[in-house]
Amino acid sequence: MLKVLIADKLPDAARTQLQERGIEVVQDPSLKDEALVAALQQHDPDVLVVRSTKVQAPQLEAARSLQLIVRAGAGVNTIDLVTASARGVCVSNCPGMNASAVAELAMGHLINADRRIADGVADLRAGQWKKKTYAKKARGLKGRRLAVLGVGSIGAELIARARAFDMQVVAWSPSLTDQRAEALGCERAHSALDCARDADALSIHLALNPATRGFVGEGILGQLRPGAIVINTSRGEVVDEEALSRHVRERGLRAGLDVFCGEPSSDGDYACDLAQLEGVYGTHHIGASTDQSQEAVADEALRVIFGWQSTGSAPNCVNLAAETDASHLLVVRHKDEVGVLASVLGTLSRCGINVQGMENVLFSGGHAACARIQVDRAVPVEALEGLSALPPVYDAKLVEIG
Repeated sequence: MLKVLIADKLPDAARTQLQERGIEVVQDPSLKDEALVAALQQHDPDVLVVRSTKVQAPQLEAARSLQLIVRAGAGVNTIDLVTASARGVCVSNCPGMNASAVAELAMGHLINADRRIADGVADLRAGQWKKKTYAKKARGLKGRRLAVLGVGSIGAELIARARAFDMQVVAWSPSLTDQRAEALGCERAHSALDCARDADALSIHLALNPATRGFVGEGILGQLRPGAIVINTSRGEVVDEEALSRHVRERGLRAGLDVFCGEPSSDGDYACDLAQLEGVYGTHHIGASTDQSQEAVADEALRVIFGWQSTGSAPNCVNLAAETDASHLLVVRHKDEVGVLASVLGTLSRCGINVQGMENVLFSGGHAACARIQVDRAVPVEALEGLSALPPVYDAKLVEIG
């Protein structure tokens, strides 16, 4: 029986649907760090589902039977992809399912930073009426220039909302084309610096990776207009927080931040100098935390699990090799009989040839099949002739692909 360990919160309906498919489910949202290691050792699941819970080498090494990790969200920076790949564990995510929720929060931060809504609420709760204070320094968003870094699902959703506010949008992303920019109704910048130049606001929607760590620093922030607004709902580490702090203090930048460097993994005390600055409005990494978003993410996580269960292939897998060492394709048309593929693979093994990829396609009627095997070197002529001479084999051919 397939076993799934859910180490985070997921709607009850998702667990029910898994169980209806005959899948054993263990759910414990409290599992973190060593507790997750112990749970993986105890339950030995085939599939692990996580949201923000970190899955690093100790957890992966404790999970002997683990074959698939489903990140119930888009970013996979909390999962050790190197170790997962080395152990042959598929890592799949659920991209785009929370795009609307995150874009909504980004727009909320943008409006709040301009109108200082949170400060006004705090003063009213403290018994203070300050109309004169909050009637000043609100520029308004209509006609303002918004720079968007990263135009994936979330960036695209934000652009649509910003245009509804009559903002002028300029966007940059490594993959953004003129055609897509036109379809989104925005201007395409040729670099991140060009995108930020003279912008009244900047919204960041970049995935965290080695190339984007600290990406938004002095260079980009320095291109913004004095008093501009910076919104970050991606990952805290994408922004150089020291540089942002300086620009808040010295150039009057305001910021709406849902993410921070080194943010805690659970509720409790948290000290962050950046979040304490006047003009900086922080939220608790809640961009994806709406009922709509969580239901959509859960549905996609189920699609991944059910797809993997029925086909052995994981949808949305992010850690499969983009390229292999395959130089040749061995094509074997054969009778659909027990032992044929074993004979073919045995021949390759004796020749010291490594298989880089393989599929065996069955024809209608169930009498014949075709194996397509990617190999890392040419099959010797005599071995190829030996394969063709096997009684169940109709033909064996080698095609150079490298």
